[in-house]
Amino acid sequence: MRSIWNGAISFGLVSIPIKLVNATESHSISFRQIHAEDNGRIRYRKVCELEDREVSQAEIGKGYEDADGTIIPITDEDLSHLPIPTTRTIEIVAFVPADRIDPLQMDAAYYLAAGGAPAAKPYTLLREALKRSHKVAIAKYALRGRERLGMLRVVGDAIAMHGLLWPDEVRAPEGVAPDVDVTVRDKELDLADALMDTLGEVDLDDLHDEYREALEEVITAKAAGEVMPEAPEPAAGGKVLDLMAALENSVRAARESRGAEPAEEAEVRHLARGRTTPKETGGKKSTSAAAKKAAEKKTAAPKKSTAAKQPEQRTTAKTTAKTTAKTTAKTTATARTTGRTTAKSTERTSAAKKTGAKKATAKATAKGTAKKAAARKRTA
Repeated sequence: MRSIWNGAISFGLVSIPIKLVNATESHSISFRQIHAEDNGRIRYRKVCELEDREVSQAEIGKGYEDADGTIIPITDEDLSHLPIPTTRTIEIVAFVPADRIDPLQMDAAYYLAAGGAPAAKPYTLLREALKRSHKVAIAKYALRGRERLGMLRVVGDAIAMHGLLWPDEVRAPEGVAPDVDVTVRDKELDLADALMDTLGEVDLDDLHDEYREALEEVITAKAAGEVMPEAPEPAAGGKVLDLMAALENSVRAARESRGAEPAEEAEVRHLARGRTTPKETGGKKSTSAAAKKAAEKKTAAPKKSTAAKQPEQRTTAKTTAKTTAKTTAKTTATARTTGRTTAKSTERTSAAKKTGAKKATAKATAKGTAKKAAARKRTA
């Protein structure tokens, strides 16, 4: 592999000559810009504005444009006089646990190759020290015209360096999270956990770029004048109205894709909501009978066509039956008490009416007797 930078690792007073090598490569397919009418290439040419002519790469240098538009030329020799120690040195400044590094800071990755036989011993020393400490090294280095932050870690028998963004280059996630109050139920979390367990883990080596493969297939067919491959129908989209149903369907689909048997499905079954209190009909005995029939229907066992109930569902059914029976008993007792109270009140009302009638009769008799006595006195 071709090195892109030569320098040394500064590890305290130990200096380790190294070469920087790209650790990653891009397999993406690139396109050329063409003239749509005749397929002619569209090229960008580097032209000097003062001489109005195209210049070669060897004639191109660096320059800094001042605020007033003045160009200040900067040469490689000028850059070698930078007053910092990281111009050709990867200076280790600290050792920290790997989980202290935010993945958001991760940038390009490089391998650090030992620069010759003299570097083998200190290189191996640093590698083994990193292994035993279970830490990573934080370093500063200069590359492509600016100072950068890096993280050194062990990959196999080599030392790799990840370029890191400076902390102030990582934006805070302000305004990203939902700004509304959302309540997540335990049942939804349980289904999400079941979906995660069903999907399980994956060997990253088995993953590949399907888009690039499909693009290569299209290019091959186009070049050979063959029929273009058919694009698959897009998946039917839509708003998720029932999160629980979506999670259940996701778990079912994931298990089917992995060859799981339908009996192994974890399905949430919702119990039907029935009346907990029978409708009152004036305290008649027919209310108790109707309530008992309703309770028997609700607690009746389902047909054998469905899968056997799980222990949790049996417990729920028993609890529901007990609750319904208790409620029915309480309602019946209340109805009986109400009937007795109504009967007593009726008896008291009848007695009161009879007593009032007797008193009215006595008053009328007394008045009649008094009138007769008065009439006799007048006659005498």
